[in-house]
Amino acid sequence: MPARAVYDGLFEMDVDGSLRLVGGYSPTSALYHFPLLDACPYTGATDIERVLLGSEATLWAWTAVTAAPPGYLGEVPYGFGVVELTEERLRVITRLTEADPDALSFGQPMRAVADVLHVDNGSDVVTWAFAPERAQ
Repeated sequence: MPARAVYDGLFEMDVDGSLRLVGGYSPTSALYHFPLLDACPYTGATDIERVLLGSEATLWAWTAVTAAPPGYLGEVPYGFGVVELTEERLRVITRLTEADPDALSFGQPMRAVADVLHVDNGSDVVTWAFAPERAQ
């Protein structure tokens, strides 16, 4: 089935199939941000470099969304939370693939993945999400 991103420019898929968020980095502030903006949200500097952010993260906060927000066409419940990207030390508000809050814990390792939001005219509409790393 063909797929399309929920919004172009938020993420890319690497050749190995892993998902990377598209963010920005300002040499002036030495800070990362997501999503990519024309100016640094911390300092206003305009020396933004487009970067692919790391896909490994740590879980900071989480909940389950049990009632669909206005305009949302996907399934409920779904997980929602905050992760901190390991490399960049950047916290991202995100969809989580795990909807059961009891299955998650503070500091749990997470990884960025593609997640189907819903189907539109026969095409999967895909967004990013973070999934718990499972023990091997």
